[in-house]
Formats: sequence, C-alpha cells, structure tokens
Amino acid sequence: MGTSSGTRYLTVGLLVPDVVQDVDEFLSVSGLCRTVGRGTGDVKDYTFFSYRTCLFVPDSRRQGVDEWDPRGWWPGPLSHLCPQLCGSEGALPREGPCLPRPLTAWQKLKQLNQFPDFNNYLIFVLTRLKSEDEPTRSLSGLILKNNVKAHYQSFPPPVADFIKQECLNNIGDASSLIRATIGILITTIASKGELQMWPELLPQLCNLLNSEDYNTCEGAFGALQKICEDSSELLDSDALNRPLNIMIPKFLQFFKHCSPKIRSHAIACVNQFIMDRAQALMDNIDTFIEHLFALAVDDDPEVRKNVCRALVMLLEVRIDRLIPHMHSIIQYMLQRTQDHDENVALEACEFWLTLAEQPICKEVLASHLVQLIPILVNGMKYSEIDIILLKGDVEEDEAVPDSEQDIKPRFHKSRTVTLPHEAERPDGSEDAEDDDDDDALSDWNLRKCSAAALDVLANVFREELLPHLLPLLKGLLFHPEWVVKESGILVLGAIAEGCMQGMVPYLPELIPHLIQCLSDKKALVRSIACWTLSRYAHWVVSQPPDMHLKPLMTELLKRILDGNKRVQEAACSAFATLEEEACTELVPYLSYILDTLVFAFGKYQHKNLLILYDAIGTLADSVGHHLNQPEYIQKLMPPLIQKWNELKDEDKDLFPLLECLSSVATALQSGFLPYCEPVYQRCVTLVQKTLAQAMMYTQHPEQYEAPDKDFMIVALDLLSGLAEGLGGHVEQLVARSNIMTLLFQCMQDSMPEVRQSSFALLGDLTKACFIHVKPCIAEFMPILGTNLNPEFISVCNNATWAIGEICMQMGAEMQPYVQMVLSNLVEIINRPNTPKTLLENTAITIGRLGYVCPQEVAPMLQQFIRPWCTSLRNIRDNEEKDSAFRGICMMIGVNPGGVVQVGQLGSEGRVGAGSGGPSHGIRHVSGLYFLLRRCSLLGEPEG
Repeated sequence: MGTSSGTRYLTVGLLVPDVVQDVDEFLSVSGLCRTVGRGTGDVKDYTFFSYRTCLFVPDSRRQGVDEWDPRGWWPGPLSHLCPQLCGSEGALPREGPCLPRPLTAWQKLKQLNQFPDFNNYLIFVLTRLKSEDEPTRSLSGLILKNNVKAHYQSFPPPVADFIKQECLNNIGDASSLIRATIGILITTIASKGELQMWPELLPQLCNLLNSEDYNTCEGAFGALQKICEDSSELLDSDALNRPLNIMIPKFLQFFKHCSPKIRSHAIACVNQFIMDRAQALMDNIDTFIEHLFALAVDDDPEVRKNVCRALVMLLEVRIDRLIPHMHSIIQYMLQRTQDHDENVALEACEFWLTLAEQPICKEVLASHLVQLIPILVNGMKYSEIDIILLKGDVEEDEAVPDSEQDIKPRFHKSRTVTLPHEAERPDGSEDAEDDDDDDALSDWNLRKCSAAALDVLANVFREELLPHLLPLLKGLLFHPEWVVKESGILVLGAIAEGCMQGMVPYLPELIPHLIQCLSDKKALVRSIACWTLSRYAHWVVSQPPDMHLKPLMTELLKRILDGNKRVQEAACSAFATLEEEACTELVPYLSYILDTLVFAFGKYQHKNLLILYDAIGTLADSVGHHLNQPEYIQKLMPPLIQKWNELKDEDKDLFPLLECLSSVATALQSGFLPYCEPVYQRCVTLVQKTLAQAMMYTQHPEQYEAPDKDFMIVALDLLSGLAEGLGGHVEQLVARSNIMTLLFQCMQDSMPEVRQSSFALLGDLTKACFIHVKPCIAEFMPILGTNLNPEFISVCNNATWAIGEICMQMGAEMQPYVQMVLSNLVEIINRPNTPKTLLENTAITIGRLGYVCPQEVAPMLQQFIRPWCTSLRNIRDNEEKDSAFRGICMMIGVNPGGVVQVGQLGSEGRVGAGSGGPSHGIRHVSGLYFLLRRCSLLGEPEG
C-alpha cells in the first residue's frame, strides 16, 4: 500500500501521518469490506482504501468551508449503515429509555461522531448528494440533527458555519421530504441558542418567502413554522429586537397566497403566538380575525383545520373580539364539526370544550343545542378505522400475550394523609383516567372529543340538555346495529355527572338494560357498558342492595373473567369504582368477590394484572378490617405473595403490587402478621438501594444513572401501611432495622414526593412505636419545620400531620419545638385558597400543640381562632378532632382575650347550621360559642 512521500491524508476528519494505521481504524469503525487500489484524480493521484470505494483525501481543513471536499467520505460509511438503521425498529433513537435495537449500527455511528468532519459529510449527503434516494438523504439529516442536539457546542466553527450555510442554500430542495428535514435541522440549531448567534437566519428566511419559486417559499415557511413552534417566547423578546413586529404582518400577507400549503403555513405560524398574547399579534388582531373569516370555507382541509384551531384559541384569550360574531362562529363550527376530514372535525369539536369553560356559554349556545347535540352524539360512534385499530372483530383474546407498548407507564401517587368527613363519599375529581375506555386509541380522536364535549356541556346545562338528548337516546340504546348501540351507551355515561338529577326517573329502567348489555355478544359493547355503569355507581348503591347492587356486582364479576382483555380491563376498573361507592355494603359478598379476583390472577395477561392489583387494593380500602378473616386471608394472600416473590427489585410491576399490599396490610391489621417480616425487609432494602444509587449518581453522574425514586416512594408507602395496620406489632421489625436512619435521609430528599411519603411514614411510626422515633426528634423537628411550605401542598400536609402526631406522644416535652413550627402553621391556616385537606390538618395540629403546650401557643390565639373553627366544621368526630378541641379550650383558659374580637362567631355557627343542616362540626363550633358566652367573653349576637 504505497503513498506519495510527504502527502498527508484526512481519514474520517483526522490528519494522519500513517495511512495504513488509519485505514485499519476506519475499517474497525465502519466494519465494511476492504479493498486497496489506486485512483487518479483531476489534479493528482489519491491513494484510497475502499469499502465500496471509500476515499481518503488530502486534508480538507486547509480549504475554505465552501470548498469542503466530500470525496474522502462518499460512497462511505452511511451507505453501509443506512440499510441497517432503516431496517431496525425506528430509524433513530427515541427520547427516554432506550429500546432494544441493532446495537452495532449505532455503535458505529457513535464512533464516527468522534470525527468533526463527519457532520460535514452528513450535511453534504442531505443537501447535495441527489443521486441517493430521499430516505437515505433524510436519514443523514436526522442523524445530523441528533448530533446537533447532543454536541453542537463542540462543533468547530467552520463545521457549524458550513452546516448553516448549506441549510439556507438548500431550503428550496425539490423534495418536500428534504425540505422538511432541513427545516427540522435549522430549528434544532436555533434551539441551541443560535437564534442570537445566527442573526441572518430570520431575515434570510423571511426574504425567501418572496421567492417566485414555490419550493423555496414553502421550504422557508416550513422552517419558520418550526422555529415559531420551538421559540415563540424568544421571538417576542427584546433579546432579538422583537422580530415578530416584522414577521406577523409578513405572515398575514400570505393568508391569501394561491398555494394552500403556503396559506396553511402562514396560519400555523401566527397561531403559535395566540396563547401567549404576543403584542405584535394583538396589534394586528382585527386583521388576523378578518383574514381567518375569509379562509373559513377554504377548499384545503389543512387550512380549515388551522382556522378552527385559531378560533378555539381566540375563544380562550380574546373572546371580546369574537363575541360580536359569535352566532356566525357557532354556525361555522357546527358545520366544521361534521367536516368530512376527521382532523378538521376534531379541531372544530375542541371549540365546544373551550366554549363550555366561558361564562357566556349558556347565553350564546342555548339556542344552538338542538343542532349541536345530534352532531356530538353522531361523533361518538366508532369509525371503521377505530374498529380496526381496536380489533373490534376479535371477541376472545385472553390467551394472547400483551405487547409491552400496550402497557402504559405507571406513576405512583405518593401517600397523602386526609381526615374523614361527614357524609363522606369518594371524590371523583382526581380520576384522571375516567374516559370512555378506548385506551388502544391513545391519540385524542373525534369520538373522545365529542364525548368530552357532551360531558362538560352536561355540567353547564344540567337537565336543560335532556329534552334535546332523550329522544335520541332511546333510539340509540335499543338500535340493532352494535356500533350505534355502543355510542348510545357512551352518551349515557358522558352525561352521568352533569345530568344525574334529571336522569334519576329513568334509571330504574336504564340500569337493568345496561346490566343486560354486559352480556352483549360484542366485546366493545360489553366494555362500554362497564364504564357507563360505573358512572352511575353512586345511584346504584343508594338503592336497596337487592334491587341493583347485587345484580350489577354479579355481572361485573362475570365480566372480570371475560374472554376479552378489553372487557376484563373495563370490568376491573368499573368494579373498583363500585367498591369505592359501596364500601361495607360489599361485606356480605366478600367470599364470592375474592374467589373471582383470585381466579383472575391465573387468567390475566400482564396489562390487566396491574389493574387487578388496583381492584384488590381498592377492595381492601373499602371494606377495611372486615377483610381480616382467616377464610379471606387464605384466599387472598397466597397469590399476592407469589407475585411478590416472582418480581425482582428493579421490576416496575412492583409499583402497583406494593400499592395493593399497602392497602391490604392496613385492612388486615394483625392478620398480615404472618407475611409482614419479608415484606418489611424488602421495603427497607428498596429504600436503602435507591438512596445508595442516588448518592453514587450525585458523586459520579458521568458513571452512574439517576435512580428511579418511585421504588423508594412505594416502599415508604407500604411501610406506612404496615405501621398503620400492624400498630404496635411493627415495633420489633423497626427495632431490627435501620429504618430511622434511612427515614432521616428520605426526609431531606430533593424530590417532593419522597419527602411526602417520608412524613406519612414518620407519622404512622410515631403512632405505632414512638419509642424508636423519640430519640430522633431533635433531628427530625427542624426538617419538619422547613417543610411547612404550602408551595408543596402534599409535602406540607403530611409534615403538618406528623407534627400533630408527635405532639400527642411528646406531651409537655414538645415545648422546645413549638416556636420552630407555630408561626408557619398560623400563616398556612390564614393563607387564602389553601386546599381543604391542608387547612384541616393544620387546624388539628395547632389544636394539639395548644393541648400539650398551651402557654406557648395561647398568645397567638387571636391570629388563628376564626379560620380554625371554620376549617373543622365538617370533620367527623374522632380522636384527632377531640384532642384539637381540648387544646383550643385549654388555650382559651390561658388567653381568654384571644377570642374577644371574634364577636360574631356564634351567629356564623348558627347560620351554618341553619343553611346546611346540623352536623357534628357545627355543634362543636356552637358549643365553643356557648362556652365563651358562659365565660362572659362574647356579647349576645344581634338578631
């Protein structure tokens, strides 16, 4: 292998003195067959070693950037790597956790990325190598985009300049795929802080809009649209001298362009600035709206979609400009919600969701309900493509294993301590997954949007909606076509919350029909019937058990064992809702329920197994100690412990299982004792492992990955469940472990959810085995005090509750710590818009502090007595409330003047009782009032 004496060659971007050595290195990188030969160039000979003629050329870095010579690169490594990359599942690495893929191709790319010249080669392939097919050129650009995201700051300036110049020179490529790829590359460079460092970018792109060449204009607009999407705030800032002042009027000019693609780009660009109320747009708002109206009946669906999107956003931020035209806009949206293009219809349907949130909704929409309701109902039918995606023709698939992409990521919700209320019922406001059961259609679609719109409108119009809906419902619910029947059941579920009172007269007839639908031959009908029945579970439970509850429970349990996985999932979720509503009403049927749920363990595939854990945990929460029977324990615990033993510590399926076991341990109380030690030890191990991993990551972030702290959070919550359920029995387990040391670390973790669960566990351990907590109080109390920060509501709530529990154990020994926490607690209870749960726990803890240290707390009585009484009105009588009220009475004894200013307390209490009916909370407030009167501290209330 000869070389010309003294000639230096560039091999993969490096100057090398020994060409053979570098060829071998390059061979090892690219893994391609090696041939050796000599070639003749136009000016001089080149020695080249080829993997399909991969040339090694003289050092190109001595030349200007515009003269970069690609011959040392192409045909080259990408010609070999592209087939491998394109053949893998997904051409480029995804954000987030890495998925299995052919590793060798990506290893080679990673090695090639060590050479700066490789990025010149990538942009050359994208912009100039038009002999290659478009997918290969585009892939080259996407690889370069990834390199820019990861390493742009380390690009040599000549390489960065060459890439930027090539992008601008080729934005008008004849291929729409290449134009789009270049646009992505431009906006990626811009996002790396280059909008300020690339001052010619925006002016050049705006100038290119004036080009008579369609490709150039479209390519420039495509790039501008992406920049507007990614950098909207920066474009409206002084840092760039507010280029929007020029760009917005420029974009508006193109609303009338002859090309629909250009018109669509122009609207999309302007739309990016509506929600932020960019001043440049607000200055041109009337022109913008006028232009939108002119495009309302555009032939192009993408234009119509962007018009609808603009009107929806304007409805939210500039409704004042739309009100004069509201009748016409509503009529337009009624038409577009029926658009033959589903993307347009979906965008228009969003209008009703947004309008429902506006105060003027009832006024402007009431007269249009007769048109709107049938349109929304029609949109709730499955489309043909929906049915194909959902495999609606497959009735039995229980034996088919789940694919991993079917399983949604689960995020553990940390434990929050709440107090029981009078007339308590589950709060559905946190049910973020209460949708219409088409999880396989993960994308937001017209069916889901129509159902959501009907739901929110039902909450606005209540029973006024029913005259427009009931005539349609009967025809839908009994329709011979299953698709129509299924949509009727969905409609019934969608209006359940808003129209419940108006629907009550019809429910005695409708509920049996829905229960009958649970046996329908079509799986999609059975699954939606489960969901809709769950929406009426509260009414079902309010009736005599034999009337509806028992038949519904029986049929839902059958569907839990359905042969269709979708039905299993819907039935499990619906049964969990029924459990929450029925609570101890289910106790007589526990044996039958447990038989069914345990049988499902052996029947379910991966995804539904996770939902089954939730159903079991909810059952335990709902029936409580009634589950603590030897017969029930023997049925329930073996399969749970078997799953517990099968799962490894790093398996995320532990999350739902730990949550389930936490509820079960709390319910079983002493019945959990035979299983507690291995469960306890594993939880401690999970906490210890996660803390160790976090420390290694903090010390050596380049060597270790950040741990998933959800493992620690669920372990802490299960330990809380064990402490709450086992009570004093947990003492020996705590004594034999280092949990207090670990808890001290967890309480100071940077992640709020970890602190939240830590404080819950601290409170439970304080109640169960204070002997192990007391030695740590001096270290724990300052941490609790610093976490009385209502910016982190749940953390603050649990810290507050834990302080209250510590008070009751410490007694007068709490005195050194009162001032550490009292001022923060008083500030929280007086803070406007503080969530009810936090107010209640704060009031309890202040009362308990006063109970054990009245001399220290009483001087501040006047600052909190009024919100204190208000906060505890509706709390059910219990030990916590009793100790808090005793504390208030002791503080009044120390500082009676602290309540003199609350002159109208008694009359407020009586008004509350008269308007809302008597309750234990009101009786306590009134009792306090009469106690004060007997002490002659309050005058007789007026009236």
